[in-house]
Amino acid sequence: MIGDIVGRPGRRAVRRLLPQLVAGQSVDFVMANCENAAGGFGLSRGSAEELRGYGIEAMTMGNHVWGNKEIYQFIDESPHLVRPVNFPEGAPGRGETTVQSGNGDLVGVVNVCGTTFMEPLECPFRSALAAVRRLREVASVIVVDVHAEATSEKMALGRYLDGKVSAVIGTHTHVQTADERILPKGTAYLTDVGMTGPIDSILGMKCSLVLQKFLSRMPARFEVATGPAILSAVMIDVEPNTGKATNIQRFQIKEETEEMMEP
Repeated sequence: MIGDIVGRPGRRAVRRLLPQLVAGQSVDFVMANCENAAGGFGLSRGSAEELRGYGIEAMTMGNHVWGNKEIYQFIDESPHLVRPVNFPEGAPGRGETTVQSGNGDLVGVVNVCGTTFMEPLECPFRSALAAVRRLREVASVIVVDVHAEATSEKMALGRYLDGKVSAVIGTHTHVQTADERILPKGTAYLTDVGMTGPIDSILGMKCSLVLQKFLSRMPARFEVATGPAILSAVMIDVEPNTGKATNIQRFQIKEETEEMMEP
């Protein structure tokens, strides 16, 4: 699973670095959080198709899911794309899906947003568990992307779903944590997988603009930073018959040079 992809530098890092990872590690399935992939805010049809072309088989979102209005045009027709499952009934898109992995197994994918210091959506615990129960009927391997601000809420969701899913991986803060582990009942856990985007930035955005907002306390329009990027991800080994995780390893790979991409 690849951490929050931010803008063009993040997409470029995926294009340049993902193929060697997949080939070198015999990866069967790749998913990524893509809620910031188009200009740092939301997901466009073009950026979604681009990332799919690079080998990302499932895309999760988060609180910025509606940041690019173009998503309304394709989210309902995209079975590989999930938005937080705890949006109220009637919201466009889906909060869970199944995607066939490279070895032929179905992988269940759930996206859920936390509610601590975030929007007051429906209960993430009950919503995630209901989605997991539905997926359990067709898939033994299930991965949950917990898009949340509070580390305690992410940890609590990990414990709540321990033994019911293969992995609970956190996104949203753009800072990779160092607490990867296999929980007691066999679920791989990481509080935050980190960001895939420009290194010389503040959470992927130009430093000067973020600093201006903090110093002036006035609204500021952020822009994605430029320069070499870093790819943050986590690799999980899962026993397909039981859905139990056997290993989890986080990593970060830096680009050596910047390469321009077409818009």
